Amino acid sequence: MGRERTDGDDERRDGDGYRSERHRARGSRGPLDSPDWHADDDDEPIHAWGAERRSRSVAAREEAATSHGILRADAGAGAGAGVHGHGHGHGGGTAQPPSRRSRMVLWLILAPLLLATLGGLVALWPQADAMPERMAYLGEGASVLQATAIGAANPETSLVAAQLDDGSLVEVVMSPEAVAEVGPGDRMRVFDIPEAEGFGTSYVFVDFAREVPLLLLAAAFVLVVLLVARWRGLAAIVGLAGAFATIWGFALPALLSGRPALPVALVTASIVMFIVLYVAHGFTTRTTTALLGTMFGLGLTATLAWIATGSSRILGTSTEESRLLFTQTTVDLSDVFVCGLILAGMGVLNDVTITQASAVWELRAVAPGASRRELFSRAMRIGRDHIASTVYTIAFAYVGAALPLLLVLSLTDAPLDLQLTTGEVVEEIVRTLVGSIGLVLAIPATTAIAALVVPGAETISRSAATSAARSA
Repeated sequence: MGRERTDGDDERRDGDGYRSERHRARGSRGPLDSPDWHADDDDEPIHAWGAERRSRSVAAREEAATSHGILRADAGAGAGAGVHGHGHGHGGGTAQPPSRRSRMVLWLILAPLLLATLGGLVALWPQADAMPERMAYLGEGASVLQATAIGAANPETSLVAAQLDDGSLVEVVMSPEAVAEVGPGDRMRVFDIPEAEGFGTSYVFVDFAREVPLLLLAAAFVLVVLLVARWRGLAAIVGLAGAFATIWGFALPALLSGRPALPVALVTASIVMFIVLYVAHGFTTRTTTALLGTMFGLGLTATLAWIATGSSRILGTSTEESRLLFTQTTVDLSDVFVCGLILAGMGVLNDVTITQASAVWELRAVAPGASRRELFSRAMRIGRDHIASTVYTIAFAYVGAALPLLLVLSLTDAPLDLQLTTGEVVEEIVRTLVGSIGLVLAIPATTAIAALVVPGAETISRSAATSAARSA
């Protein structure tokens, strides 16, 4: 009876009948209908899909089954008999599927990294007594209030009429750059400094109040992510929140308390990648592969950052905030620069590694008989395009961030070689080059790991045979 059903299935594969047979093999649910938002990353559905693609041709399936010892009868017995025989012959499951062995190998590599990360977290945890004194934000007797501008500022006196949130009408001294910007209805944050009342008013403009537009923008971001990516997008947002909590709760206090910056950066980056990748992409072999590739890229980036910072004599004092840290704390600003470079590279590394791992899995799905060398070669074609686009993306991002600096340099008549070797410019160049090198080398490393651990053709054939036996 199993043979008759198989022959019938073969006949239904012709024309429109193949579509219904494929639908039944998937369990009558499309991938978007599954309540499990990790389902499209799971290994087993990928195997089954790859097997369905391969079973479009009876001759191709028979050839694959014969090459892997699946057919128990002679080659002329037909694909249906071969599949049926495979279902009985491997019912005992004497050999562990390669995908499971791959998972074990990956976790044997990943487990020490996780233990080292947790150990580093404990060893580097900041101590309260080692923290520097907090800098006072306000002077004695001063307070921060919010007010709404009633009209435009007077350019001669730099004063603007405003109403405090308690209803009081006051005049606020505007800063020179904000005089022309303030208008009726603008929300402002002001200092109330009693000592300044002798100058005509005690209220001094600090900045515009931006809570409402920022909240609206954040809400729009969350809404768009949820509408497009759905549960996967929600998971990404949760992972992002965990990442920022790690940076704010561990990395920043650890640096301020004098912990060595390079270990702090590596531990922080490792924790963030564990959180972001597994929360956003699920606990799958594909995600673990991307995580290992990311760890490789982070380690390489950290090494290059440390070497480049020392050899380029980067002091890390190019910004006003850095100079403030230099005067108020004992933090080594060169180490802070290294730490910032590593943290800046996390997002781009995560992007390319998860993409390359997914590319290998998808290539295996559409070409289940391809060798691992072929998978690596074809996935690297994707990777090379990704390298080309991402490298100039990094460069453009740094150009945009350093645009005021570049404008200042363009106004000077100093020689070009002198401009390009100033501390401020060198910092941006080192960030771009080190981040790009780590990115470029992480792509072939991730692709190679993925090509080695992705399920092989024999696993796909066994999955196809098992599915066919169950349906029979």
